[in-house]
Amino acid sequence: MTDLTAQIARLPRPGKAWIASLVLLLIVGVLDPSNLWPTIEFAAGAIWHTLPFILFAVLAVAYLKATGAETLLAKAFEGRETRMIFMAALLGGLSPFCSCEVIPFIAALLAVGAPLSAVMAFWLASPLMDPAMFLITSGTLGWDFAIAKTIAAVGLGLLGGYGVMVFAQSVVFRDPLRKKPQVGGCCSAKKPFQGAPVWKFWPHEDRRDTFRETAVENGLFLLKWLTLAYVIEALMIHYVPADMIADILGGTGVWPIVMGAVIGAPAYLNGYAAVPLVDALLAQGMAPGAAMSFVLAGGVSCIPAAIAVWALVKPRVFGAYLGFAFTGSLIAGLAWGAWVWA
Repeated sequence: MTDLTAQIARLPRPGKAWIASLVLLLIVGVLDPSNLWPTIEFAAGAIWHTLPFILFAVLAVAYLKATGAETLLAKAFEGRETRMIFMAALLGGLSPFCSCEVIPFIAALLAVGAPLSAVMAFWLASPLMDPAMFLITSGTLGWDFAIAKTIAAVGLGLLGGYGVMVFAQSVVFRDPLRKKPQVGGCCSAKKPFQGAPVWKFWPHEDRRDTFRETAVENGLFLLKWLTLAYVIEALMIHYVPADMIADILGGTGVWPIVMGAVIGAPAYLNGYAAVPLVDALLAQGMAPGAAMSFVLAGGVSCIPAAIAVWALVKPRVFGAYLGFAFTGSLIAGLAWGAWVWA
């Protein structure tokens, strides 16, 4: 009996996203059986359409992790502070490594005196866009939206980075770090490889293991969240009245953009899960500017990205992080809305 109990304890537990998808389908099956198969069919078709992007993203990130390419991020934190901020925002918005995956790396940089301004720029930009998210976003919401979101991600990083630099001596940013960083619980963050990248990683067993583990982990991560998102998208399209969405998030002006950020910030959605939901909301009357503010505010405040920041800095700095995210999402939403309507 003891052996059996131990074996059961070692079995992998189903993720909350998988459970949520199953619960939603069970509810539909009980309350509206006729819509169960169309919901499953919609979600499966959407995943099949996105599968090439998922495979490319998984293999690309696994390769970069196995080679140790994340150590190149150190280049962003060298030189003058203004240059550091610019490079950190640029790499944060373009690199395939989210802020939580490089917690040990960022913690080490902060410990040796890297400016908080550059780290803030990287933290704000990194959860908003990466090559995989760009492909998934462009495939669902269009190339224009994906490019605009990439620009907004870098711009938001610059806003936060230079904002911290200007107010570095204020009470908010003075002595910003926790005495004992609370590292853990996010993206299975591991210590990155040291030294120069090894582009031909396959002769090294530890790097082959990293490639395999990263591919499996990221593949399951994308699959479970996209499955949940596509199930929710199908249900939203079927059950949520388009008029209600249009009344709250539709139209022109500032108010829909503000509401997009207000709703997106506490939604805690990662950027991958948000794409199908925004697609459904746009189809039901969501304003373009509100869509942009929604994905930006929600991306920065998503649980993995937020935990990465909370783990290393004091609450007042974390509050500033969320404040920069909200302000930047409004600016980007207004700019994108004006561009579309023009």
